Amino acid sequence: MDVIDRFFSYVSFDTQSDENSTSCPSTEKEMRLAEALVQELQSLGLSDARMDKHGCVYAHLHAAPGQEMIPALGFIAHMDTSPDAPGANVRPRRVLYRGGDLPLDEAGSILLDAQTLTPYAGQELIVTDGTTLLGADDKAGIAEIVSAAAYLLEHPEIPHGPICIAFTPDEEIGRGTEHFDLSAFGASAAYTVDGGTLGELEYENFNAANAHIHFTGFNIHPGEAKNKMRNAILLAQEFLSLMPPAETPAHTEGREGFFHVNRIEGNESAADLYFLIRDHDRTAFEARKEQLSRMASYLNGKYGSDTAVLHLRDIYYNMREKIEPEHMDLIHRAAAAMEAEGVTPRIVPIRGGTDGAQLSWKGLPCPNLCTGGVNFHSVREFIPVPALETMVRILVRIAAVPDSKEA
Repeated sequence: MDVIDRFFSYVSFDTQSDENSTSCPSTEKEMRLAEALVQELQSLGLSDARMDKHGCVYAHLHAAPGQEMIPALGFIAHMDTSPDAPGANVRPRRVLYRGGDLPLDEAGSILLDAQTLTPYAGQELIVTDGTTLLGADDKAGIAEIVSAAAYLLEHPEIPHGPICIAFTPDEEIGRGTEHFDLSAFGASAAYTVDGGTLGELEYENFNAANAHIHFTGFNIHPGEAKNKMRNAILLAQEFLSLMPPAETPAHTEGREGFFHVNRIEGNESAADLYFLIRDHDRTAFEARKEQLSRMASYLNGKYGSDTAVLHLRDIYYNMREKIEPEHMDLIHRAAAAMEAEGVTPRIVPIRGGTDGAQLSWKGLPCPNLCTGGVNFHSVREFIPVPALETMVRILVRIAAVPDSKEA
C-alpha cells in the first residue's frame, strides 16, 4: 500500500469533529479511524500501537541499530476534519490537470479556477466531487507519516533514532491536545504534519481566543414599546457597530490580526454574538481582548449592568515564543530535508493554529510541516499526487540521522 492508497482509505472515514459536543473525542466516528490506524500500524510492525480512551493514537518505531541514544523525534497529525463543509461520503478521484478551469461536479457548476491550478499544470490531482471536503487536512498528513514509517521499516539501512507517532482527534475545534499524553508519546521534539502547499514550514501562529457576548433585552408588544422595549438584537448590532471595520479576516493578511464574528443568534429578549480573536503579536492580542471588554462596559453603562456579558477563553498562543529561543535546529533540519528533495522551503506564519502550538507551550517544541494540500475546509479542497509522494521522502530525510546520506 502506498501513500495514495492510504490517503484514499483514510478519507473514506467520516471524522468531522463537533464543537458543541462535550465528549472526547467530540464525535464517536473519529474513533473508527483511530481503530483502523492502530490495526494498520501494528500490521506494519509497530507492535505497541494503541488508542487511549480519548481517541489519541500512539506508536513507536525503534531506533536503527547503534542509534538508540539519539533523542526521540515525533510526527503528529490529526484525524478529524473541519465542520465547515460536509465530510461524509467523500468521493475522491485522480485527474490529470491539463489547464483551464476544472469542473468538480457533473453539472460543471463547481469549479477549481485556472488561476489556482496554474502551478499544477501537468500534475495528477486528487479532487472532490464538489459536494464534500476532501480531508487532506489532515488525512494527507496521516498518510505521509504512516508511509514514511513503512519506508523506514522496509529500509533498515537508514540510520535514525527513535521515532514517535501520534494521531489526535478534535484539532479542528481546538481540543486536539487536551488529553495528549506527553510521557506516553515520548519525543523530545516533534513536528505536526498539518500545513498547506508543498514547501511551507511554519513555527509561528496566531495567539487565539474565543469570545461570547450575551445581550439581555426587554421585550414587550411592539404596539406598546415606546420607551420600554430594549431589543437584544439591536444591542448586538450596536456592539458590532463599535468594531473596527478593517480588522476582519477579509481585510487582513500575513501577521495582521483580526476580530471575526462567526455566529449570531437570538431574539428581542436575548441575543448572542460569537467571535474569534486572533493576533500574532501577544501585546496586540491582549489589547484586542481588552477592547471587547471596554465595548461591553460601554453598553452596560448606557443601558444598565449586565446588558452585555462578555466571556473570553484563550485557546492557544504563538509557538514562536517557544521555538525561536532554543529550537531553531528543528527548522533548519526540515528546510535541509526539503531542499534535498528539490523543494524550496518557505517559512511563513500560520494564520491559524495547530496541535503543535499547544504542545509547544506544554513543553514539546513542535513546528508545522506542509502536507501539500490546497483549499482546506472547502468542497474545492485538493492535493497534488506529487506533493503527497514528495512529503513522504521529506519525512524520511527528517527522521534520518542529520548528515546521513542513506535517506
